[in-house]
Amino acid sequence: MSLKNKIKSLFETGEEYVEVDVPTDGLRDEKDSQTVVNLTRLQEATTKMILCEPRSYSEAQEIADHIINRRSVVINLQQLEHEQAKRIIDFMSGTVYALNGQIQKLGTETFLCTPDNVDVSGSISDTVSEEVEFNRGW
Repeated sequence: MSLKNKIKSLFETGEEYVEVDVPTDGLRDEKDSQTVVNLTRLQEATTKMILCEPRSYSEAQEIADHIINRRSVVINLQQLEHEQAKRIIDFMSGTVYALNGQIQKLGTETFLCTPDNVDVSGSISDTVSEEVEFNRGW
């Protein structure tokens, strides 16, 4: 028996190890044949939630860009006139529909817009009186 095998036998525990190739859904580092996860790509997967309080309809495109970039957006429309607020909600409804996302009413003048990679569960009870709802037209 060679010296190398004698030393190797000192450290063996009698258990055999088999290297298994585990798929990592595209996170494998192509330069290495071992299972290596690229942490930079994992960090890119972090999602953000954007809070917006538009002051005019012209900000609707900027809000839509957040959803296109797969970020959730909470929109507070209290600073807008009713007609401009309705136009923004119409625009955002079209945007989330085109991206298979969702739009939900959180309050009288507050909405949540989410892209398709965000699942929203639960609901907010409507505690606002019907008279206020009717007057605003929501």
